[in-house]
Amino acid sequence: AQDSCSQRCGELLDTCSCQVTCQSLGICCPDYKEFCLQISPYSGSLMGGKDFLIENTVFHPSSMLTCRFKQTVETSGYADEDGKGHCVSPLLYETGFIPFEVSADGGLTFPYSGTWLSVHHSKVSDGEKCTLVNATKWQYYGTPNTDGNLTLTWTQQALAASQVDIEVWGYQETGESYSENSLAEWKYLYTLARGIPNSGEFSFIPVPAEGAYSTWDFGMLRIKSSSYLDGQNVPSVWSSEHALAWHLGEDFRNDPSAWATAKCMEWDRKEDKLPNFLEEIIDCPCTLAQARADTGRFHTDYGCDIEKGSVCTYHPGAVHCVRGIQASPLYAAGQQCCYDASGTQILTYDSTGGSTPDRGHDWGSPPFLKPPRIPGFSHWLYDVISFYYCCLWSDNCHLYMTKRASSDCRTYRPPRAASAFGDPHFLTFDGLNFTFKGLGEYTLVESDLTSLRVQGRTQQARFANGTGAQVTGLSAVAMQESSSDVIEVRSSEDLKLEVLLNQRVLNFSEQSWMDLKGLFLHSAADQNVTVMFSSGAGVEIRGSEGILAVTVLLPEKFMNHTQGLFGVMNGNVEDDYTFKNKTTMPVQATPQQLFEFGANWAVENGSSLFTYDTEFLLNSFFYGEKHNTSFLPVFSPPEDPADPLMKVVALLCDSDPFCRFDVLTTRSIEVGAATRLSHQGHKQLVKNLEPAISCGWLDPPTNGRKNGTNYLLGSTITFTCDQGYELVGPKERICQVTGTWSGDPPSC
Repeated sequence: AQDSCSQRCGELLDTCSCQVTCQSLGICCPDYKEFCLQISPYSGSLMGGKDFLIENTVFHPSSMLTCRFKQTVETSGYADEDGKGHCVSPLLYETGFIPFEVSADGGLTFPYSGTWLSVHHSKVSDGEKCTLVNATKWQYYGTPNTDGNLTLTWTQQALAASQVDIEVWGYQETGESYSENSLAEWKYLYTLARGIPNSGEFSFIPVPAEGAYSTWDFGMLRIKSSSYLDGQNVPSVWSSEHALAWHLGEDFRNDPSAWATAKCMEWDRKEDKLPNFLEEIIDCPCTLAQARADTGRFHTDYGCDIEKGSVCTYHPGAVHCVRGIQASPLYAAGQQCCYDASGTQILTYDSTGGSTPDRGHDWGSPPFLKPPRIPGFSHWLYDVISFYYCCLWSDNCHLYMTKRASSDCRTYRPPRAASAFGDPHFLTFDGLNFTFKGLGEYTLVESDLTSLRVQGRTQQARFANGTGAQVTGLSAVAMQESSSDVIEVRSSEDLKLEVLLNQRVLNFSEQSWMDLKGLFLHSAADQNVTVMFSSGAGVEIRGSEGILAVTVLLPEKFMNHTQGLFGVMNGNVEDDYTFKNKTTMPVQATPQQLFEFGANWAVENGSSLFTYDTEFLLNSFFYGEKHNTSFLPVFSPPEDPADPLMKVVALLCDSDPFCRFDVLTTRSIEVGAATRLSHQGHKQLVKNLEPAISCGWLDPPTNGRKNGTNYLLGSTITFTCDQGYELVGPKERICQVTGTWSGDPPSC
């Protein structure tokens, strides 16, 4: 009998395949499409309530569908009149791809399976949320000069219902922080309006909530169809999470500042008893240039983005902030770093615009599920609602800033960068550059420190008429760190970038950020993909003319722990040409010797991370040689003065040897231009990542003032005393190359 994919999706069976690659290879089991589910939409908020369609299986309209997520959380599904199955996503206290199964017999067997992408609540498109019109008014309601109507709007089509209920939900974390008994809970509080028309708008005059409900100060609104009973996982639309000022009790409305001051003091006392997370988080980059270049460890803070006009509401004086990508290991805390127009870091000691680290990382952190690792919401409880208490609803911001003091950059070390682009030109971590035009699959870098592996596949470059040129270009890059997911980025038929997660082609139509196992993945619209591993290693891939350019950024801890075509990262170019057997070749090697060095780093089938999902890939790279010994490239193209391209080369490339090489070997101006851009980009990146020396923050003398807030090498801080006081000691101190300030602290 033919094998079946029932309960076996993702497996390779004896007679056929239930793996995702089976379709392009034409080896699927006959019932692959029936049991291995395709869904639309494929993602939604971790709050749940999203009705999604199962696209490829037909059910009997009377089927009792049960959808089970992570083998534990069950929701009721249904079949519509066309026999199409639907599931409703559940409330999950985690983000990422969540496996689910479907039963058509009321929960006896679950033969169908697929994956659902649970995302951070802020990453859901606006059309899927209900909108708090003038959100500031909602969150300041009851404070001086804020009263009247509040309005809520939503997309009517988002709910198939003529009448809806609007509910208030609150979030709390119970038990002792950081302990086993610590729990996160979203709780239904009360219904604000029942059985109102699904018109897409609702206005009301808020009144303090009854009894104990008015003590819940952080939550969301949920809109659901009135025809459903009050259950957790029913089709619904959520608002954004917000401070529930509008429903707080009379004590808040009578004297908001006194109420908030008491809350702020209570928060401050609680913080004193919690462990010091500031000691554990990564230090900030010293300069804005470093912060924007260290893409493996920091990402743009969307609340203060220089590319969106620097609207930095909570960080006055800043032009750009970044946040640490990875949560700290023990306490799951997050870092934030803000910079002014001169590119200098702003510290809370000097200004309320300074950066404030987070006890709870906004993205949460694996394994999620328990505080303080709940995506978005632990951060709100620890770091955001307290900001309302201390800074927005009362005048106690000094307390908040003391507990959330900026980190300076004294222990920050920028990462090292290596790149490959064009007809592969390689720039190693230590700054050596060479060209290797092998045809095959090669190790770009591997490290014994974290079992990081980044591999590159090259294919023959083509002339405009389609014939093959005697050079190659990167066509795919695959990577993994330890037991993380495997990511592959490759150039597809239409020269766009295609991203594969564990051999499955990803679709970025709904989400551009994905929280995956052991890494974060970001795909920008402009042919740019960034992979951020949990070690802080970053890989950036750009596509142009069907040829990939790749940059790998490695933190300092990888020093003396790398090998491959990108060399041994140790600050010494002499050993960059190190073979697998640890022998080295001199830096002055000939192109032919370099060809042998490159060939030595061909990957073996057992360690290959690539996906072979077409006959061409199987024959060329899986069954064929990993390094094609019969392909002999052009080592140095002839420069013929009579060649009409020589004029173009002189104009386009100037003195860039890689650009000249690529135009002459591919006869393509576009390829040459892309190579020149990549080369310039790498040089700029290395410049931006140059280490900076910081001497650390200086405080003003008692009864005096200081002038200057730049604490980097060469900067001067001057001191003056208040009227009636005299300065004793130096009137200025200079940051020295040793990382210490000149002179002794002055006094008044």
